[in-house]
Amino acid sequence: MSKFKTLIIVAALAAVAGGAYTYFKSSDKAAGEGAAKGGNAAGAAQNRPVSVSTIIAQKRDYDVRISANGVVSALNTVDIRPQVTSTIAKVHIKEGQFVKAGDVLFSLDSRPDEVNLAKAQAQLDKDLATLADYQRQLARSKDLVSKKFVAQSAADTSQTQVDTQQAVIASDKAAVNAARVALSYTRIVAPSSGRTGIISVFPGSLVQPGTATPLVSITQMDPVAITFPLPQRNLPDALESMKRSDSYVMANLPDTTVKFKGKLQFVDNAVDAASGTIKVKAVFDNKELKLWPGAYANLELSVQTLKDVVVVPQDAVIVGPRGSSVYIVDAEAKAIMKPVVVTNSFGNDAVVTGIEAGAKVVLDGKQNLRPGASVKERNGDGKEGKGKGGKSGKGNGKADASDSAPAAASVIPAAPAAGSAASPAASAASAS
Repeated sequence: MSKFKTLIIVAALAAVAGGAYTYFKSSDKAAGEGAAKGGNAAGAAQNRPVSVSTIIAQKRDYDVRISANGVVSALNTVDIRPQVTSTIAKVHIKEGQFVKAGDVLFSLDSRPDEVNLAKAQAQLDKDLATLADYQRQLARSKDLVSKKFVAQSAADTSQTQVDTQQAVIASDKAAVNAARVALSYTRIVAPSSGRTGIISVFPGSLVQPGTATPLVSITQMDPVAITFPLPQRNLPDALESMKRSDSYVMANLPDTTVKFKGKLQFVDNAVDAASGTIKVKAVFDNKELKLWPGAYANLELSVQTLKDVVVVPQDAVIVGPRGSSVYIVDAEAKAIMKPVVVTNSFGNDAVVTGIEAGAKVVLDGKQNLRPGASVKERNGDGKEGKGKGGKSGKGNGKADASDSAPAAASVIPAAPAAGSAASPAASAASAS
């Protein structure tokens, strides 16, 4: 009886071992078939062309520019203040009016100064008459001395009187001129052309020298200047820009897209040690009065022009740990990675060396590329053109899922393969 039980246990163990062997062998076979199918799908996905957009590398002149921020300032601003104490007789201008040099701005009460001028002129006339009498006496004294009727001292006395009176006449003339100058202060004229500001007085207002508030201010509006700081490292570029006739400065206000072209005319004589910058000034024509003193402005200073350089968009440049590079498309519609050196960049453009002008540079879709991958180019309207690596088709400007993620496509077929491998195993388990 014990021998019979032993035989039954041995037979059961043999049956279990045989079932396990059959199960694992069928699972390995199914997994191998699934892996083969997945490998074929991955290979097909890798051979599928990637949709990209390209741009032609251009060879042209490139302006090296420096960006800065500045403030619009007037080249000439004058505060008008009185030189004598008087009252305003008449205001000849309006606020915001454009005036020219020499235009009358204000008239002061001139009656006291006219009286002083008349008094000085009368004193001059009186002293001139006295001088004429002394000169006649001197002539008679000289005649009497020649005839030896009087001594020489009498003629000398007459000469002294004449000389003294001539000095008095000179003093009188100076007094007349002073009175005329004081009278001229009652007529205030514009010293320069410009636009008037706020008028702080009215007819009848008392004005006097030394007041803090000016009668009016005149600001030159055309041309105007924009003052802005430059880093110390750009000082040689600014000095060189002033010497070159083709250099320029472009400016625009933050709330507009209108560009203004000017010329750098002034570089300060010292660098600010606290900020490490130096003040420079550019002059702009302002006939349309769009640049207003005190306004904030953005500037681009052209410091150099590079001749016949290769220019590509900055978005096409790939920056990696080993340096910069770009993808170009060759004649066989294959992606080739080219290392480049970015020598200058500003805005959307970059000057590079390492590729030739006329090369097709990949702009969009480069993140999906690998060296040697097939590509199909998209036209400017978002449609894909025919390439050697694939058929033409429609696109929306972006790579589709099959083109953008070849690695993911190789994983997708593997899922059904795993499922199919599990089915025999489940059936084997249920059968056992």
